[in-house]
Amino acid sequence: MTEVDQNWYAPEIATFGDRMTAAREAAGMTQDALAKRIGVKKATLRSWENDLAEPRANRLSMLAGLLNVSMMWLINGEGEGIDGPEAETMPAHMSEIIHEIRGMKADMQRKAEQLARLEKRLRTIMGPQS
Repeated sequence: MTEVDQNWYAPEIATFGDRMTAAREAAGMTQDALAKRIGVKKATLRSWENDLAEPRANRLSMLAGLLNVSMMWLINGEGEGIDGPEAETMPAHMSEIIHEIRGMKADMQRKAEQLARLEKRLRTIMGPQS
């Protein structure tokens, strides 16, 4: 198993929302419970977990403390966080599926970045629109 396979929560594999959800579940908290503890609506917390929005620094600090992980781990997967599931405890066919999903996520990330670069080039060529 490679180092990337071992780091389930690396930035090229998992998003902020993925890490937040995993940490919340590892802490045994529901979305309702965590939302109440940090003083936000459940819909706000759900939008963070679904990567539709990101918390401000003060909420991020509260999240890290309540979930017993570092802010850096939540942001980029580095530092004190939770461990991913052990591959040895997973049936081989599940491990293969997860590996394929992770590869697809990485490919999608690269394609999204490529699309953003092309869009930027096109805007530059077209110039300001009146």
